[in-house]
Amino acid sequence: MDEMSSTPVRKIIHVDMDAFYASVEQRDNPDLRNKPIAVGGSAARGVVAAASYEARKFSVHSAMPSVTAKRKCPELIFVPPRFDVYKAVSQQVREIFAEYTPLIEPLSLDEAYLDVTENLKGMEIATEIALEIRARIKLVTGLNASAGISYNKFLAKMASDLNKPNGQAVITPRNGPAFVEALPVNKFHGVGPATAEKMHRLGIETGADLKEKTLEFLVEHFGKSGPYFHGIARGIDNRQVKPDRVRKSVGAEDTFSQDLHAFEPAREGLQPLIEKVWGYCEANDIGAKTVTLKVKYADFTQVTRSKTVPAPLSAITDLQDLIGLLLTPIFPLRKGIRLLGVTLSSLERQAPSAEPQLRLAL
Repeated sequence: MDEMSSTPVRKIIHVDMDAFYASVEQRDNPDLRNKPIAVGGSAARGVVAAASYEARKFSVHSAMPSVTAKRKCPELIFVPPRFDVYKAVSQQVREIFAEYTPLIEPLSLDEAYLDVTENLKGMEIATEIALEIRARIKLVTGLNASAGISYNKFLAKMASDLNKPNGQAVITPRNGPAFVEALPVNKFHGVGPATAEKMHRLGIETGADLKEKTLEFLVEHFGKSGPYFHGIARGIDNRQVKPDRVRKSVGAEDTFSQDLHAFEPAREGLQPLIEKVWGYCEANDIGAKTVTLKVKYADFTQVTRSKTVPAPLSAITDLQDLIGLLLTPIFPLRKGIRLLGVTLSSLERQAPSAEPQLRLAL
């Protein structure tokens, strides 16, 4: 623990709404309650954006092709997404957060970090703050939220998954390093499938294995992520909760278990990535004018295609249209696609009450 002694212990809460999109739909439509539902896609095409817990019992999850989801759960009900409603509920939740602290860093419409080290209620125990926040969310929205409480962002994020749904967990400075050592690296927040696969090739299976590697080794193999991995392997993450942060870019990517060879599977594979980056922009009232598509082929060569528009994108459908324009010239393929990514840049803060832009003529 000597490595942490120079850093004051903070109290960080990560709040994560439970099956957010699906739970909103079940709340608003009594006929969907206690039934397996998937938001997004359809029985014949598309991908699942969110799955209710009833659907998750059949191993249905987000980013799964709809056809696969329906095969796993024949009773699955597909529901079209309503992002305007999700954003409105997200704003209600944000207002609850603001009753406790101004230090709020949204990650998407359904999750955020809160620094409650010094809070507006004068409460000393972060677990009690998390309990109150979750109770207020339930009272105001009718929805359940889970929470993780710890002394840094990484561990708070990990803790919020431990007692889902409708629960919370604490990782203290005393047990943080041991928790990380026992954790498989593919469970680490910030370690995607491709990075986990690379770690496995290097003999890194758990946090303990990661901790054994030197900083030089991690920088050599993982570049700028090396120092981050070196820190979290020891339970150290000094990143601050940053309200009103406007990042230079926001991106998401996915490595597929089987190479993609046709336009439609590629378009469907991009949908969860589109929803993820759009959710971040919506949650933070950020507009984006530049869209970049990343394509990595089976032989690990890659290309990127970008387009910048005059005004910030105003709707997820605009982003979908733009990605479609960038994707189309990639086909027909001479080799399969193993990874797709979407990045938004030229980000700027939007006034929450701003008039919506007209749909882009793309």
